[in-house]
Amino acid sequence: MSELIQMLPVVALRGMTVLPDMVIHFDVSRENSVHAIEQAMLREQRLFLVTQKNTQTENPGFEDLYRIGTIASVKQVIKLPHNILRVLAEGLERGELSHLDLEGDYPEAEVIRFEEEPENIAPDIREAMLRSLKETFRTYCQESGKSGKELERQMGELEELSRLTRQLMIHLPLHYEEKQKLLEAGSLSEQFELLGTLMNKEIGILRFKRELQEKIKARVDKNQRDYLLREQLKVIREELGEDTSGTDADHFKEALDKLRASKEVKEKITKEINRFQNIGSNSSESAVIRGYIETLLDLPWEKTSRDSTDLKRAEEILNADHYGLEKVKERILEFLAVRTLTKKGSSPILCLAGPPGTGKTSIARSVARALNKKYVRICLGGVRDEAEIRGHRRTYVGAMPGRIASGMRQAGVKNPLMLLDEIDKVSSDYKGDTSSALLEVLDAEQNSRFQDHYVEIPMDLSEVLFIATANDAQSIPRPLLDRMELIEVSSYTENEKMHIAREHLIGKQMEKNGLKEGQLAISPGALETLIHSYTREAGVRQLERKLGEVCRKAAREILEQHKKSVRITESGLGRYLGKPKYVFDMANETDEIGIVRGLAWTSVGGDTLQIEVNIMPGKGEISLTGMMGDVMKESARTGLSYIRSVSGSYGIDKEFFQEHDIHIHIPEGAVPKDGPSAGITMATAMLSAITEIPVYASVAMTGEITLRGRVLPIGGLKEKILAAKSAGIKTVLVPAKNKRDVEEISAEIRKGIRILYVEQMKEVLEAAFHDH
Repeated sequence: MSELIQMLPVVALRGMTVLPDMVIHFDVSRENSVHAIEQAMLREQRLFLVTQKNTQTENPGFEDLYRIGTIASVKQVIKLPHNILRVLAEGLERGELSHLDLEGDYPEAEVIRFEEEPENIAPDIREAMLRSLKETFRTYCQESGKSGKELERQMGELEELSRLTRQLMIHLPLHYEEKQKLLEAGSLSEQFELLGTLMNKEIGILRFKRELQEKIKARVDKNQRDYLLREQLKVIREELGEDTSGTDADHFKEALDKLRASKEVKEKITKEINRFQNIGSNSSESAVIRGYIETLLDLPWEKTSRDSTDLKRAEEILNADHYGLEKVKERILEFLAVRTLTKKGSSPILCLAGPPGTGKTSIARSVARALNKKYVRICLGGVRDEAEIRGHRRTYVGAMPGRIASGMRQAGVKNPLMLLDEIDKVSSDYKGDTSSALLEVLDAEQNSRFQDHYVEIPMDLSEVLFIATANDAQSIPRPLLDRMELIEVSSYTENEKMHIAREHLIGKQMEKNGLKEGQLAISPGALETLIHSYTREAGVRQLERKLGEVCRKAAREILEQHKKSVRITESGLGRYLGKPKYVFDMANETDEIGIVRGLAWTSVGGDTLQIEVNIMPGKGEISLTGMMGDVMKESARTGLSYIRSVSGSYGIDKEFFQEHDIHIHIPEGAVPKDGPSAGITMATAMLSAITEIPVYASVAMTGEITLRGRVLPIGGLKEKILAAKSAGIKTVLVPAKNKRDVEEISAEIRKGIRILYVEQMKEVLEAAFHDH
């Protein structure tokens, strides 16, 4: 039965549901709710309390309120500051919201009394329901521990199902939405089911919460127990004088917690720390394990540095630090561009090959600065033991990690720039082949899991930028060279040396020797003479030493003679450096018979070789002097065979070679000389001496000769042309197959020299002889 009772003032409650028989305090601050309370006090103190669906709604309408609420009686109203009313109300009965009027100062509603649906529950079922609720509530009280014994007793004494249900609805600490569901339940059975479900759900949550707390407590108790045992162990070790290992182990554990590494690495280190703890500090093994743990903790397993991606800045740094070396700079900038686009990109393995002093090592340092990478230099010169690269196994006394692992430890990050200096100087002996050990390091497909014998855990070298240097790429083993990208760093021209001296070396040596700017001036002529006559090298090391010598003497002069500055001219250079050390073997002034100028490559740059041939009566023997190597001697015999094959064309008597001896000599007999590139030079000199046809003094040549007179290509062309230019040669004969090498040489070097390309010995003779 439902009956319209009357129009009642309405108060919308936020986050709260009032039930019948419930006595409750609540505060009212909204203006329309305050007016509703005041109106209720004037109307038999009756009020309709209904919960709003969304607590954030400020002015709820009909749709914002639940339909079922509670008709309440206002017992007390207390005015609080800031226009707040504190209301004490008692729930009387349930009501259903039929219509809501919001036009006045306060909301008013038509409320219909909400009555329960009549039910015919058998007495035994009612008794079962009553006992079930009491039992469930008792269990709830036991699990929560919050509800008092008195409340539990009161609920146990109630013998009427509807009364027990209402009291449980009031006293259970339920969420307002759950209370609203109980309020809306249409029958006693429905209220019973809802209450049972809610209490069982709460019991389940409370049990799970208790289990969690017990687990946490057990864990805390275990930690406390471990701590106490550790402290006791520390005291025992202190009494025994073995307290350091415990302290060290604690330090290791702290460092391990901060270490960025994979699970595999951390498990290995934890295992070693536990071993270390169980071994007394007096044990010899303790020091070995300590060193091993320290090494593992120092290695950068997952730590990386952030690379610079600024191409313009990198280019500026490379150009500021080095003059020339365009190919190297271009390759580094390409690598940086690819790394920026792909976000990672595989690090290339570059090998800078060239003569000493050409800036190979220093450019690696500049690249590290340009890319903002950590720089590690590993010198491989004279390394013969494979363990130097891969490390020693820990079973050996004095075992230590290899140079690669040590370099990574020194860098502190897994993506440094690692310079493998003098890679062509590694050698092998009975202890293993060092170059073979480097194969895994320098293979981009394998080095992501590089195995150091000492470390034992695979290391990731895939992000390391390797740069190797070598003086002679020919002496690097083929498998090793195959893994690297070779970049030739050639000799500097005198003009390049002038630039390097002006832009880098003079300032560096002045600072090194305590001279300030303006205290020393070297004229261009003096600098040119210094480079030309006091140094003979491919690089600039000797030049730097000579400039240092000049700076030292200038510093002494400034102090002794109280000069403000020293200016060094071409004519006064001898006063500081003595007489010129090197005199270039200039081209002969007259064309001569049997003397031809050849071109040679040496480790310190190019040089000219004056080959002399003498013919004398004899038995057809050939003499070779001037410390020639085997290849050069074979070239001389090949050239002679060619001349004998074409002797008819030059009117040479058939008996000539049986009746005359030929002597070939290359001056500077104390200097070893080898290689096939003097083949055409020796053949030309022999033919000139036999036919007595003079050879142009202004012509120099280089090229290998075959039995049939073909001219084969050679190497080191840039250095050879530089040497020819320094010697005043006007024409250089070069094998035709070397044309592309000549085109790569800068115009500055080629200027003033006529280069002729030859394929056959006939073309060589046409260019070198006056006439024939």
